Amino acid sequence: MPALNRVQLIGYLGKDPESKFTPTGRKVTQFSVAISNRWRNKEGEPKEFTEWVNIEAWGRLGEVCNEYLKKGSLVFVEGRLKTDKFEDKGENRYFTKVVALSMQMLDRKPSEEPVMTVEEEAIEYEAS
Repeated sequence: MPALNRVQLIGYLGKDPESKFTPTGRKVTQFSVAISNRWRNKEGEPKEFTEWVNIEAWGRLGEVCNEYLKKGSLVFVEGRLKTDKFEDKGENRYFTKVVALSMQMLDRKPSEEPVMTVEEEAIEYEAS
């Protein structure tokens, strides 16, 4: 049976990306993206809800994210959902994130700077 695990998001970074190394020496960059939904209720009052999504980028894509993105950057991220399991005070907890496969910076830049798109090849990633 076919399966699809694909996520596309456009949002703003909540803080500067952070890079770290896994125990095996691989570099991973992590950041969060805020996606806001706005609507009006029955009374016509404006309402807003912000969804925060944790993003993980590996390899060259992670290096580019760490170098060029900053808090407030507008980005398009495409990737796949991944759920990690960890133990906290004897209880199993689960944490879902997006493993980025491509990223495009959407901030407006001066005309002399090109828009950069980076895509990462699908490879097996380590749990961080």
